[in-house]
Amino acid sequence: MTRAFTNPLRDPRDKRLPRIAGPCGLVIFGVTGDLSRKKLMPAIYDLANRGLLPPGFALVGFARRDWADEDFMQVVHDAVKAHARTPFREAVWERLAEGIRFVQGTFDDDNAFDNLAAVVERLDNERGTGGNHAFYLSIPPSAFPVVCKQLARAGLSQPDNGRWRRVVIEKPFGHDLKSAKELNEIVNDVFPEESVFRIDHYLGKETVQNILALRFANQLFEPIWNANYVDHVQITMAEDIGLGGRAGYYDGIGAARDVIQNHLLQLLALTAMEEPVSFHPRSLRIEKLKVLEATKPVGPLNETTARGQYTGGWQGGQKVPGLLEEEGFATDSTTETYAAITLGVDTRRWAGVPFYLRTGKRLGRRVTEIAVVFKRAPHLPFDDTSTEELGQNALVIRVQPDEGITLRFGSKVPGTTMEVRDVSMDFAYGHAFTESSPEAYERLLLDVLLGEPSLFPNSNEVERSWEILDPVIEYWHKHGKPEPYPAGTWGPESADEMLARTGRHWRRP
Repeated sequence: MTRAFTNPLRDPRDKRLPRIAGPCGLVIFGVTGDLSRKKLMPAIYDLANRGLLPPGFALVGFARRDWADEDFMQVVHDAVKAHARTPFREAVWERLAEGIRFVQGTFDDDNAFDNLAAVVERLDNERGTGGNHAFYLSIPPSAFPVVCKQLARAGLSQPDNGRWRRVVIEKPFGHDLKSAKELNEIVNDVFPEESVFRIDHYLGKETVQNILALRFANQLFEPIWNANYVDHVQITMAEDIGLGGRAGYYDGIGAARDVIQNHLLQLLALTAMEEPVSFHPRSLRIEKLKVLEATKPVGPLNETTARGQYTGGWQGGQKVPGLLEEEGFATDSTTETYAAITLGVDTRRWAGVPFYLRTGKRLGRRVTEIAVVFKRAPHLPFDDTSTEELGQNALVIRVQPDEGITLRFGSKVPGTTMEVRDVSMDFAYGHAFTESSPEAYERLLLDVLLGEPSLFPNSNEVERSWEILDPVIEYWHKHGKPEPYPAGTWGPESADEMLARTGRHWRRP
C-alpha cells in the first residue's frame, strides 16, 4: 500500500510521486443507482486501499431510503466486495467505514438538506474534513436545479476561510445547446465555474491520457500528424449490448447525444489539438477549445451522416430482440441506436482531412478506438501484384477493452518473390506494465478531491460540442426514421455508403 506521506528529500514537483488528497469528504446523491454501486463506491475504496485518501475521509450518502448509517455502510461494503479493483482488506475497510454516514430525504425536502448540513459540520469536527466537501450529483439532469438550490439554501455550496466546495455533474450536460446553456447558468449561479467538475469517464482512462504522451513526448509521430500525411481519422465507440431496461434514460436521447457529443468529440479534440504551452489545466483547455471551435459537420448531411436502429438478430450465439421489442420502448420509437457523422477541422494542420465518428449498440463487438489512417505512398516501385494485399498505414489507439496501440505497415512476405503485405506492431498495457491501470473513476474522483480540472470539460467545451452536433440532429429529425440494421452487425448500410462515396471504408476492429 502507498503510505500517506511524501518524502521530504524528494522534489514536490516530481510527478512520479502519488498525489494524496488533503482533508475532505464526498457527498453522493443517487447512492442507490448502478453508477454509485458499481463505479463510485468501489473507486473510493480502491483509492483508500492505495493510500490516496486522507485518514479522516468521509463519505455521505443521500437518498429516499429509510436507512440508518449502518444500513448504508452495508450497501457500500457489498458494492466494494463485488466491484472493487483492488483486493479487499479488512483494515482498510474499517478505517473507511468510520467516516460513512447516511442522510434520508428527497430533493425538495428542506429539513433533509438542513440535516445534511448538520452531518457535514459534525464530520468536520469528528473526522477533521476541514470544511472541504464535494457533492456528486449521480442523478437525472432534471434534478440538478433543485439540488443545487437546496445546497445553496442550506449553506453547503459556499466555502469560507480557505475551505473548498465542489460539485460533480454526470452527463448528459443538456440535450441541445439551449438546454446546456440553461443548465450551466443554473449550476454556475450556485458554484463558480472553477468548482464545477463535469465527469466524462472516458477522459479518465489511461489510454486516453496516453494520446497526449504519444503525440508530445515522441518526435516519431508529431511530424506526420497532419494533412500532408494523414488521409482520415476514424473514432469508434461500439457496444455489443442492447438497451433492455434503459428506456427511461435512452429513449428520446439516442446515440449521438449519448456518446458523440461528449466522449467522441473529446477524443477528437485530444487527437487534433495543437501542443499546449504546458500541461497546466488552462493550457490544455485552451487548445481543446480551439480545435472544437474549428470543427464543423461536413455536408451534405444526407451523404455524410448515417443513423440506424438495431433489429432482432443473433449475437454471441444468442437470439436478441430489436429495440422496438425492448421493454419500455414504444413500437414507433425513432430513437437511433447507431450514429455516424463526418466532421472537418478547419485548421492548417487538418484542412481536408475528414474525421469519421461512429457509435452504436448491438454491434459486432465492444471496442473503442482511434484510428489515424495515413495516405498511401505516392510511388511504389513494385509490380502491382506485389502490393495488391497492401492497405494503408494506420496508427490505432485502443481505448478499450484491449488497451494499447497498434501500428500497421507493409512488410515483405518471406520467400523468393517480392510480395508486400500488411503486418502489425503491437503495444499492450497489460504486457508492458506490471501495474494494472486504475479505473477511470479512481483517477477522476481523486482529481476532484485534489481540485485538478485537466480531465474535465468546462462549460465552453460543452456548449461548443452542442453547436457542432445540433445541426445534424435537427436534420435527422426532419428527414425520416433511422435505418434498421440487424443486431450483431456493424450498423446500417448507409454508414458504409457514407465512406464508400470517397473511396474509403470503416475498419472492422
